[in-house]
Amino acid sequence: MMLFSEARGLPVTAPGVAGPLGTVTSLGVDAASARISHVRLRAGRLRRETVLPWDSVTTAGPGAVRVRAPTPLEQAPPRRELLGHRVLTDTGTEQGTVLDAAFDPATGRLLALFTSRGELPPARLLGLGDHALVVRAY
Repeated sequence: MMLFSEARGLPVTAPGVAGPLGTVTSLGVDAASARISHVRLRAGRLRRETVLPWDSVTTAGPGAVRVRAPTPLEQAPPRRELLGHRVLTDTGTEQGTVLDAAFDPATGRLLALFTSRGELPPARLLGLGDHALVVRAY
């Protein structure tokens, strides 16, 4: 198990590439499948952000995120940061804010979401938009 907050700032490396490709700025989530879909990274202060598909990740651990090949997505998905996002139920009830999320570093599957109002199972996720993370009401 690994937390999103632990992944932020990790170097991203690839075989045959000297030095890190950059550092993780965020992990993108596909709410429908409750999995990480992509990794956003930045190299240096002034460099553009690069988005790599999660499928290219071979290992994610406490020291680094390693990828097979640094092949960015042709069309980067919208930047929707899970951490700090407001949580609403499908009936419109406020459920706090996402503080962190646990995931399986081997598969990218979400294991739990930690909110300001407690833990949410990933099976309740419905969608992640600009305004909020929407979850099924109990």
